[in-house]
Amino acid sequence: MGRPFGVPVYVAPSWFLVAALITWVFGGQLDRVLPGLGAARYLVSLFFAVAFYASVLVHELAHTVAAIRFKLPVRRIQLQFFGGVSEIEKEAETPGREFVLAFVGPLLSLILAGLFYLAMKPVEPGTVPGVLLAGLMISNLIVAIFNLLPGLPLDGGRMLRAVVWKITGKPMSGTIAAAWVGRALAVAVLVGLPLLNQSGALGGDHTDAGGMDTVTDALLAAILAAIIWTGAGNSLRMARLREHLPELRARTLTRRAVPVQTDTPLSEALRRANAAGARALVVVDAHGNPLSLVRESAIVGVPQHRRPWVPVSGLAQDLTDGMRVSAELAGEELLDVLRATPATEYLVVEETGEIYGVLSAADVERAFVRAMARPAS
Repeated sequence: MGRPFGVPVYVAPSWFLVAALITWVFGGQLDRVLPGLGAARYLVSLFFAVAFYASVLVHELAHTVAAIRFKLPVRRIQLQFFGGVSEIEKEAETPGREFVLAFVGPLLSLILAGLFYLAMKPVEPGTVPGVLLAGLMISNLIVAIFNLLPGLPLDGGRMLRAVVWKITGKPMSGTIAAAWVGRALAVAVLVGLPLLNQSGALGGDHTDAGGMDTVTDALLAAILAAIIWTGAGNSLRMARLREHLPELRARTLTRRAVPVQTDTPLSEALRRANAAGARALVVVDAHGNPLSLVRESAIVGVPQHRRPWVPVSGLAQDLTDGMRVSAELAGEELLDVLRATPATEYLVVEETGEIYGVLSAADVERAFVRAMARPAS
């Protein structure tokens, strides 16, 4: 939809579903408040749905601007069912920055609610502009309050995480605390929201409490609770991932390799590798410069009796610039390099350009799975 501050904004297909739902629900309310509108009320309701999500976009842009200010890359902003999300690729370096990054979104929603409230003052209440401004004021206030609830994945949960991180000195402790509060919040929403609506505490008209209104309330509560519960779990998994990422080091995961020339038979190349205690083969030219990597999967596919007659060059993958990996890479930086050039094997080199060995993508994956399986510290 555009690139404010250089960050692409996308609208998920689920947005059209919620826009239609808002149009229908708000249109029904307009029929009671402004009965003279007739069918035009749905056009006004659609405008409200678009304006409301424009407010959500401003909320997300606040997070984005703060992230850019802290030099954190933002992949995209996506508007979707029940709001939006700013996909910030890296974690804030300090709890203070994490708190600010989370707080600016609800703050902007509160400011928008205040601006819509001020705009209502000179407008007559029983008019279309008056009803729209009142609806936008209330909806932004609800967005701010809801996002300030202290449980992940909400902004209030990130603020709680920052506070616990500051107190304990451990970001993972903050994530665990905020995620479990988020799960408790999900249960509270599932049970409490329908009860509040039925009691009229939220201002609803529930003369037919046993009918469609009750079903709608329960469905809405279940969807909200599922989103919060899933988001809390995802936050825990992502935190565990970030905690263990530094353990993935190219130097420690690299297989020792032996250099062989292009016409070397596979059987001879494997004999040299076994003698040297190596587990990988690098095809080099006459001057020792690496040309290609012999693929492990290709070796497995050659029967034993044919290996003396198959040259290693026929089983190798030519090296590209992206397949040369520094031995000093680790963590997220290592994964970014591997993602940029998908391959089964990579040549690992020292800073001097000397061959260190071969890194198998399968080894990285196994190490990643082992690290994720360990409990968080």
